[in-house]
Amino acid sequence: MRKQTIRKEIRFSGIGVHSGQKVDVRLIPSFEGKVNFLRIDKARRLVSISPESIETSNSSVLVAENCRIRTIEHLMAALYALHVSSLTVELNGDEIPIMDGSAQPFSDAIKKAGTRSLDEDEKIKRIKQSFSIEENDSFLKAEPADDLIVSYRIKYDHPIINTQEISLKITPDNFQEEIAPARTFGFSKDETILKSQGLALGASLENTIVLNDSDVINKPLRFPDEFVRHKVLDFLGDISMLGFYILGHFKIYKAGHHLHLKTVRFLHKNPEYLEKYT
Repeated sequence: MRKQTIRKEIRFSGIGVHSGQKVDVRLIPSFEGKVNFLRIDKARRLVSISPESIETSNSSVLVAENCRIRTIEHLMAALYALHVSSLTVELNGDEIPIMDGSAQPFSDAIKKAGTRSLDEDEKIKRIKQSFSIEENDSFLKAEPADDLIVSYRIKYDHPIINTQEISLKITPDNFQEEIAPARTFGFSKDETILKSQGLALGASLENTIVLNDSDVINKPLRFPDEFVRHKVLDFLGDISMLGFYILGHFKIYKAGHHLHLKTVRFLHKNPEYLEKYT
């Protein structure tokens, strides 16, 4: 498989879900063979994807000296699942717009723009040896497989969510249909605390599924199990921080960005768990 970029430039504008600020974004075709972020409001500061430069704070945050880019996971999930691995993401703020809370606006635009191959092979690695990472009552287990398979299970003490699980082989088509439309979600009871921490300042009923104590405030859901599907979306965005496409069966229970990125760092520091896939 060859690395791919987009055929033509794509533009987005929207509100950052945490900053509450309007941000303009351009996705620019690139032949460098990697995804870079360019902060044009920070003297055109270029920030590259790497496991060492990623942090979590209710989203995935790319960090460089005097510069950060928040909430990159939905865009990165779309790029990763659609095998777009060479691109410049130009933006004039510190957060990727939340759009409708899903990856669908990004994936639809990429599909519409089309892709073109580079004269460079995609870097693909496969889980060679099983491992497990645990954190309190959450875990992520990875096993060898010749596809990227995600089996995710969540459990919330809420009558609408309860326990949800999904297992899916990730392909561009089923990502577009089954995962990309799933929106981020939150609980109305947490709003005051989050906003006091400078988070969720741009969250609204237009970009977030909001639950009160007993129901979804802004129905309808796009899927009965939209919540666990969005967790798969977040995982794909986070695992893309490895900088290569990975094959394996990931079995995940009650996790989030922190455990996803802990897995990225584990694989980065322990390459013996991976093998080159051809």
